[in-house]
Amino acid sequence: MDSLLRLARAIDRLSALVGRTVAWLGLAAVVVCAATATARYALNIGSNAWLEIQWYLNAAVFLLVAAYTLRRQEHVRIDVVYGRFPPRAQAWIDILGGIFMLLPAAIIIGWYSWPSLVNSWGIQEYSSDPGGLIRWPVRLLIPVSFALLALQGLSEIIKRIGFLRGAVAASEFEKKAHGVR
Repeated sequence: MDSLLRLARAIDRLSALVGRTVAWLGLAAVVVCAATATARYALNIGSNAWLEIQWYLNAAVFLLVAAYTLRRQEHVRIDVVYGRFPPRAQAWIDILGGIFMLLPAAIIIGWYSWPSLVNSWGIQEYSSDPGGLIRWPVRLLIPVSFALLALQGLSEIIKRIGFLRGAVAASEFEKKAHGVR
């Protein structure tokens, strides 16, 4: 169990690093959006590439912070019901949900996104819009993000099993008051 918990902590660190780093891309998207709007309306200059950069940045933020959100227990769940159960029942719900819902969904989506990425890379696919960007980098986000999500799901399952076996305190995976971790 100790080696699995070390693995879970390493996955947690990876998710935190990726999540905190990628969150800054949100600021970059805002700056690009403001610059694009200023150039278009003040200078009458426009570019599809700049619009697509915004889309790519937003896609990166949305997809790549999913594992970090799971790590922080800030994903969508029915807290009205879940919160009424004792911690051991919550752990079992998380384990079963992770094994039978989260991991299969993440693996299937990651798996089926791969051929699209390979095809896009192989043909060096570009946007059909004039001045558009190459597509494979944004397509790469899908399998990478779902691989990170599956890893974080595995970490959460390990921590819940550790809790049930008495090796992990519930505080290690519970959402802290006011979202502070």
